Amino acid sequence: MDDSTFKALSRTGTPGRYAAFADLVDLAPAAAFIRDSEGRYLWANHAYAHLYGTVPEHVIGKYIEDLDEPAEAEQFRALDQEILSRGTPVRHTLGYRRPDGSAGRAVGHRFPVRENARTCVAGIYVDVTDHLRATVQWQEAEENLQALRDHSGLPCALLSANGRVVEASAAAAELFQVSPHDLVGRRAHTLLAPEPDLDRLHRRWNGLISRRTRRVETSAVLVDAHGLQRRAQLHLTSIGHSASRARHVWAVVTHQSLAHEAHPALTAAQIRILSLLAEGSSNGDIATSLHLSRQTVDYHLSRLRHLLGAATRPALVARAYVLGILAPRAWPPRSATAAHPLSTV
Repeated sequence: MDDSTFKALSRTGTPGRYAAFADLVDLAPAAAFIRDSEGRYLWANHAYAHLYGTVPEHVIGKYIEDLDEPAEAEQFRALDQEILSRGTPVRHTLGYRRPDGSAGRAVGHRFPVRENARTCVAGIYVDVTDHLRATVQWQEAEENLQALRDHSGLPCALLSANGRVVEASAAAAELFQVSPHDLVGRRAHTLLAPEPDLDRLHRRWNGLISRRTRRVETSAVLVDAHGLQRRAQLHLTSIGHSASRARHVWAVVTHQSLAHEAHPALTAAQIRILSLLAEGSSNGDIATSLHLSRQTVDYHLSRLRHLLGAATRPALVARAYVLGILAPRAWPPRSATAAHPLSTV
């Protein structure tokens, strides 16, 4: 029975009633066929023939063994006989060999039909091979990302476009002295200490979300559950771009200072003095460089020793680094905020 015969036989009842349906089935993306009890194809649509890299005319009239490998042909014949003996439809997933030699998967129904007083087997399937492959690849990528997030040791968090924590690593939860469960759902701004640079950070964040920039390297002062602060170097990367907005931002802490109680913000002059101290400058050199008197420099050093809890010049420099006041990987020494002036890509 060729394709035109099938269409004619499909028009039972009111003449022409099923002609449009027959055309629809013939060109539908779901693969469909009809075989007799001997395993000979009576009809196949274009999608089914495409599974074998051919056209319906080269399928109709052939037997299962003409198209499939012996093991698969035996499986398909067994399924046909199951349908013929049960007389009821069966939904299942089957594997097959694609024309390129790769394994394929299809999901659908196989059911009995009456044709010229004979009971035949019809089937209609959707090829889900590419979908399953994409799903497996997505799962593998998700597992790899989770392993990297949880075992890299870097505090990192996935933030929504409105600044809420969506995912967080164990290291991020430890940094804030909370459980990962308690960290998820928090607003990111509640984890930051108030600083003059926050307005600039907020503008850069808006640039990430609006896709004007893709990546930002900066620093911020984080506050844990006990109120202790630490300066952290942050890498912010936008992901999940839509037409005009990024859906999420990955925030990764690449370096963090020692946790400490909040202290008054240092002045620009005090930070410059610490930078010159770290460089090895004497009090006289500092006074000359900053155009200050020796008495003023001595006052600032006394004040810094009190604020940072350091009794000596080397201790001041050490505290400036461990507290994140000075950039850990910059020379000549300079402020941590100056070392990462919210650079963008």
